[in-house]
Formats: sequence, C-alpha cells, structure tokens
Amino acid sequence: MPVQKSPVQGRTVLLLPCDTRPPTLEHVAQLGRVCGVTVLTPPLALLNRLNLPGDPAALGEWLLEHAPQADAAIVSLETLCLGGMIPARRSSVPLEEAASHLEVLRELRRRFPQLLLLASGVVVRVAHGNDPHEEKPYYGQYGDALRAVSERLDLIDLGHSPADWEEVRSRIPADLLHDWLDTRDRNHALHVRAIDLLHEGVLDHLALTLDDTTPVGLAARDRRGLEARLDALGLWQRAELYCGADEVAATLLSRLVAGWARRAPQVYVRYPGVGCAGAGLLYEDCPLAELVKAHLRAAGCVAASSPQHADFVLAVNAPAISQAHEQPDRRTVDTPARNLPEFLDTLGHDLEAGRRVVVADVAYPNGAERRFSDLLRQRGWLHRLSGYSAWNTAGNTLGTAISAGVCAWRSCNDLARVQALFSRLIDDDLYQSRVRPRIKKLLSGPDGTGPDPYDLGEQLPRAEALLQDLWPRLAQKLWDEEFAPHVAATLALGVPHLAWPRLFTGVFPLKIRPMEGGLEPSVGEG
Repeated sequence: MPVQKSPVQGRTVLLLPCDTRPPTLEHVAQLGRVCGVTVLTPPLALLNRLNLPGDPAALGEWLLEHAPQADAAIVSLETLCLGGMIPARRSSVPLEEAASHLEVLRELRRRFPQLLLLASGVVVRVAHGNDPHEEKPYYGQYGDALRAVSERLDLIDLGHSPADWEEVRSRIPADLLHDWLDTRDRNHALHVRAIDLLHEGVLDHLALTLDDTTPVGLAARDRRGLEARLDALGLWQRAELYCGADEVAATLLSRLVAGWARRAPQVYVRYPGVGCAGAGLLYEDCPLAELVKAHLRAAGCVAASSPQHADFVLAVNAPAISQAHEQPDRRTVDTPARNLPEFLDTLGHDLEAGRRVVVADVAYPNGAERRFSDLLRQRGWLHRLSGYSAWNTAGNTLGTAISAGVCAWRSCNDLARVQALFSRLIDDDLYQSRVRPRIKKLLSGPDGTGPDPYDLGEQLPRAEALLQDLWPRLAQKLWDEEFAPHVAATLALGVPHLAWPRLFTGVFPLKIRPMEGGLEPSVGEG
C-alpha cells in the first residue's frame, strides 16, 4: 500500500513576525521545515530594524498577495498596525490610523474563507532597564520614575491610595507622561479590537502576551481589562493571555501543526527538583509551573499523565527557588534542592526508551546555565534531543522549546531537526552564556565600566571582530565533539555578526548538509 501523506506536511504558513531577529523569524521557518511546513515571510525591507518601523501598508498588501497559496497566516498585530513590536512602544501614531490596518484581516477573511488566521499582540511592557532605543526616547532619563508611576496607577486601580502619588507623578514632565500613557492606551485599544475580530469570526485564534512583566503595574492592569473582555464574550477556547512575546510565532505554528494532526500532543514535564515547579521568575508574574501550563495550552498541547503516554518529554532545567542574573548563584538557583545529575540520568533513560526529549533551560534568563550545559554535554546524547532553548526570558525559552517538541513530533526531515537544535545551542549556550560575557568584559574600560548595553556606537566594529574571533571555534568544537560522530552531515559556518548595534542578539549563519547515506532516523520517530 502507498504511504499516506502526513496531514501536516506540505502546508504553507504566512508569517508576519514581531521583528527580524533570528529567533523570531528564521527559527520559526527552521521549525516549519522539521515537520514539512513552508513558512513564508515578507522581504526584510518591509519589516522593522530595531526601532525603525516597517511598512504596515506594504505588509498588508503582501499578506493579500500571498494568501492564495497559503493554508494559514500568523500575524503580529504590532507589525501589521504599527510596523513592529518595538516601534509599537515608541510610535505616537493615532489609534484610528493604526487600527485601519486591521481591515486587512477582514479582507483576508472575506476573500479567503478557508485561510486559518491566527494573530498575536503584546501588552506594552514597563521595561526593567532604562533603554531609550527600545522604549520611548525619554525612557533612558525617566525609566525609574515611569516604573514608579506604573506601580502606583495599578494600585489605585485596585482600590488603594498611595500616599506618594502626587510626588511620584511630579517626577516626570506632564507632556511626556501623557505621551507614554497615551501610547499604552492606544495599544490596549488595538488588542480590544482584535478581541472583537475574534468574536466576529475574522480571527480563528488570538494570543495576547505580556512581555517582561511584574505582578503589579500597568501591564497587570491591562491584563485584567483584557481578561474581562474575553470573559464577557466567552472566547477563552480560542484565546490566550499569558507571559511571553518573542516566541509567540513559533507557539502559534505549533498550534497549527497540532490542529492539522487532529490531536493535541501530550507532554510530560520534568524538573531537576521537587520544588522547582514553584520557582520564581524575574520577568514573569507567576510561578514557573503556571507559566509552563500556559505555554502548553497556547501551543495546542496537553499535559501527559506519565512519560509512557507522552509524545515528548519537556525537560525544564529550573532554579531551585528563583531565577538570578549572575552565574553561578548558590543562593536561589543551584542549591541542594535540585539534583542535576539525577535529572540528566532520567532524561537519558527517556531517550533510551525511545522518547523524544526537549530541553528548556530557564535557570537563568538570557542564556544557558553553564554548569547544566557542561553536564549535558558529558552525557554524549546532545545530538539526540528533539529541541533545545535557553534564551531571553523563561517564557521565550519555554515557548520555543515546546514548539520544537511539537514539530519534532510530526518530523519528516531529520536534517532540519539537527539544524534547528544546533542553531539554538550555538546561540543560547555558546554565545549568550559564554561569548557575550567575554566580549562585554573585553570592551570594558580600565575602571571596569562596560559598553553601553543599548547602543555599542563606535565599539560595534570591535565587538563584531571579537565575535568573529571567539565564537566560530566554540561552534566548530561543539559540532566535532557532539554531532559529527553521530550525524551523517557536514557543517559550514558563515560569518557571525550582531543583529542590532548591541550585544544582546547575534546572527549565526550556518549550513548543515547531508552526507551520502543521509541522517540517522529521529529519536522516537513513529
């Protein structure tokens, strides 16, 4: 009998991403290739570059032009309406002008009724740092005061009366405070209109996420308002509202894959300690286990009752008590309340039993835990993982890792799995946790003052020269030791560079080509 084609393989998805960084753009396409889904994206010239907005009108035209060849579209509301996630925090475009671009979604539904339309929006963050480039230009000077205003306004909304409200408000010029609050209100209104589009049937699914949030503040207030709207309209079966942002395109791709497969993937979650599920997080407003549940739901997954019944195991390398910024942290992260050797033993048993295993390392934000990564590499089965993630916030990491697991569950291309896995390892572990701190130290002055974290300026050429000196050797060593002995493929590294004039995000071009005879089968495939 002829082999029946997968209901996932051969699908085409249009992606309007939140920006052009590799994890938000190229990695989504990589995951699509794992399961045979083609992800089409607009020309880079139409998208934003850091805080320079893309072209909303041209992006709408691009969607309409390519919709006839697509099965689904994943649309960032900030990109469609305001030119990108970062421009949406900075732009003062009036509400009605921004909202006019939502009509593209109505037109897509009218002209292509079979097209699945999934949209995402990001509740405007109250940034933890004083970044004048990703936030309003005046945020560098007034960031501390704006965070205080955010907290006091939320407390007032909750019925409290902060005694210092007038004094806090006076720290910021009235016109700047008005502009900042107006921008937040406009974006919130766009999200409310998106909920209305969901209610009307224009959208099939809507994911609203909270970026770099805290339990108290204007983002929390916005969440309550959006929750109330979703409650009133009874839309929770087609909507999400949770902590995340940059990873949401991959999450919605996973939801599409699960829908086309007509079954929710079952996921068994493991932690390195019995109390790790309740760990506190630096950029989210809930305990770790609640964040995991939210990301599983958003990706179309359900929790498995046992590893034997799971489609994949999600191995969450978590802190014992709470995340910390600096490694190693023996007070709240790496304590006797977790056991990394036993954790890795168990994951090895999962692999030997034929189970897919995906690693999400959230012990620290903004990169892998070096101790865990070193122990992981000692095991000799790094190449067998179905996915890996350890970047930026816990939400970003979890969403990316879960998406890798879902796509590997429907894998038809093991070469693509290897490339997606290796791409995350060389970024999240090698660059974020090892090379980036080294470059920062080498760029620091005699007094230890580091480079401007928001704009390298004249130090950009030296930073990229250091990157090109330090990173390729580590990447080649990782391939030679962990992949080359096991995978019938060759690696060709391109020239790395920084995505934006700051150290936070690198671009790491590479090609992995099959050798004669192809690659070994996916672990647990079938």
